[in-house]
Amino acid sequence: MNIKKVVVIGSGTMGSGIAAQVANAGINVTLLDLPSKEGSRNQITENAKERIIKSKPPLLVEIMKASLIKTGNIEDHFKEVSEADWIVEAVVERINIKHDIYSKIQNVRKTSSIVSSNTSTIPLKVLSANMSDEMKKNFCITHFFNPVRYMSLLEIVTEPINDIEKINSLKLFCDEQLGKGVIICNDTPGFIGNRIGVYAMQVAMTEAFKKNISIEEADAIFGRPMGIPKTGIFGLYDLIGIDLMADVLKSFIKELPSEDPFHEVAKEIPLVKKLIESGYTGRKGKGGFYRINKTDGKKILEAINLDTGEYHPSKKINLDLGDKINIKKLIERKDKYGEYAKSILTKVIRYAAFLIPDVSSKYIDIDDALRLGFNWTVGPFEMLSNINTNAFIKENSDINYFNSIKNNFIFEKRPGYLDKSIDNLRSLKLKKTFNNPSANVKDASSYQIVEFTTKANALDTDSMLALNQAAQNNKSTIVINEAMQFSAGVNLNYVMDFAKNNEWSKIEKFIIDFQKTCKTIKYAEKPFIAAPSGLAIGGGFEVVLHCDYSVSHTNVVLGLVESLVGLIPAGGGCKEMLWRWLQTPEGKENSEFASMKVFDLIGYAVTSASPNEAKPNQFFLNKDKVVINRDRQLTTAIDLLKTIENNYSRPNQPIFKLGGNSVRDKMYEKLEKLHREKKIMDHGLEVGKQIAFVLSGGNTNINSDISEDDLYNLELEAFMKLIQMPKTQERIIHTLETGKPLVN
Repeated sequence: MNIKKVVVIGSGTMGSGIAAQVANAGINVTLLDLPSKEGSRNQITENAKERIIKSKPPLLVEIMKASLIKTGNIEDHFKEVSEADWIVEAVVERINIKHDIYSKIQNVRKTSSIVSSNTSTIPLKVLSANMSDEMKKNFCITHFFNPVRYMSLLEIVTEPINDIEKINSLKLFCDEQLGKGVIICNDTPGFIGNRIGVYAMQVAMTEAFKKNISIEEADAIFGRPMGIPKTGIFGLYDLIGIDLMADVLKSFIKELPSEDPFHEVAKEIPLVKKLIESGYTGRKGKGGFYRINKTDGKKILEAINLDTGEYHPSKKINLDLGDKINIKKLIERKDKYGEYAKSILTKVIRYAAFLIPDVSSKYIDIDDALRLGFNWTVGPFEMLSNINTNAFIKENSDINYFNSIKNNFIFEKRPGYLDKSIDNLRSLKLKKTFNNPSANVKDASSYQIVEFTTKANALDTDSMLALNQAAQNNKSTIVINEAMQFSAGVNLNYVMDFAKNNEWSKIEKFIIDFQKTCKTIKYAEKPFIAAPSGLAIGGGFEVVLHCDYSVSHTNVVLGLVESLVGLIPAGGGCKEMLWRWLQTPEGKENSEFASMKVFDLIGYAVTSASPNEAKPNQFFLNKDKVVINRDRQLTTAIDLLKTIENNYSRPNQPIFKLGGNSVRDKMYEKLEKLHREKKIMDHGLEVGKQIAFVLSGGNTNINSDISEDDLYNLELEAFMKLIQMPKTQERIIHTLETGKPLVN
């Protein structure tokens, strides 16, 4: 089955998201909806396309992809369906409307096409009830998660009548070209992800009420320590919407048999009912379990007391577990936190096992669904493999699944939907040749891996030690990790600890070590490949810049953002970006063009939300690779290594010719105009001048040679001037406390 044209019927949030992701894959897609009564007859889908283009975060990997989305309406353009290889129905959840659409599709579709619904609530057998057997064979549910571009899970729900060859072709297409982790599900309520994910949320909530756990404590436990996003349970409830979650629970209560354990945790909670009735439905309402209140003109985050329903200033909970997942240590604690964690873990693993083979015959599908659909780092069965597995299975032998595996539970880390030839970091059992609190170096025989391991993979001295060690091992190296972020940059807390004590020489030493490390990996005997995903910004992007190649995930965010905290890139980021722009046709002709271009990119802290967006900024080069499915990123990097390492030679050290005062005057003129227009404040002007001094080459002129080390020294000098300024320190502290930049 070769999918070259797709039609999506229904241009709401999900239909638009699906259409955008198909366009991201370079496939032509037609978006259809009802004819509009106002404006043009295609106004509904035209408006939807405009929302796609303007979406934040962006649904498209680059604006040009919008040209692949054709708009229309189901009265004038239904003939588009007859030409489509895949027709996706994403209309409102009303069965009569869906049946009417399917009848029209059945009359015009080509027999080679496949048809699917994006429903998450209506059973497949109900959807297909009125279809011919021929269409039933080619009809399934494709349950995408929102936002489609960023959520990896896709559940394909099938019936025994389905053409398995065609389903498998669709699965492969969605994996390789749409970048989805595709799980084949049985036709059961909520499928896999929502069934177990919502159950886990309810367990975390109801156990908090039972065990007198505050919402801050619950979110601290049912969060990072368990490999679950930091929103926790009550924060997640507020994010989704308390009223929406109530409707989801009602649907499950209606659909699930009375003996299902879900009913035990889905009962109405008086406090939740009161919150909904008073308009406290979460972030979209007046607040929820958390709310923002103003006291003396200051915004204060408040949390609700589960017993009294009264709000109080939210308290930060320190579990003293560090930043790494340690489920075993957490549940073995002899306090209420340990009891709470153990009760959640026990019930979630029991429920996951209870559902086999009802939702799926493969336990790995369940882990994949929670990992890909709910951003859990580890699924229920991987959690089981990380505790006393045999004891747990023995204690819970009333669950049939545990009886069938009690003598042989072997956890498989490779995602179940992937072909066995695809390696990822989870599946490889690699020996650590070097490790410290911030990073590991792992040996894979023909290559090695450097893996950052701190919170948000912020970089510090230990991170540099690992990169240096890898460079000295004389092996090809891939810098990659499984975390949400490749690296959010240098650890600002680490830097500020020195700044508070006026230990400027220690900061200077750290920056010099960072520069030496970047230079070491750039000129190592064997190639370095960076495989960034999530955030690769600031110092994290400087590491990427000094590698020979990058194999980037489609959703990577790249850029040098140091100016937002009153600093400049000082790990060679200014230097590398200058050199990249000097190699462009415009830069070769006029070095001032390159300096001005990089001045804008660094001064405005420009980021790119995909490799496609990154190319025009020279953040991503033609030689680099893009991977749309993150689970295939390591294998792509390994394959790239095989093609380059035999003929690899280290890059030559560059010589720069920059304009000095002549280009710096133009930069200053631009800064002063921005300052007059109050687009930047006093400190923004000062930061800009320091950036200008570095990017103009300092005290040089176009006839003088500047070495790589000269530019490193300019970066260091500017960084040290800025870090000692109180206004830079104000920016850093504000960012660390709020997560937002300060304009001063």
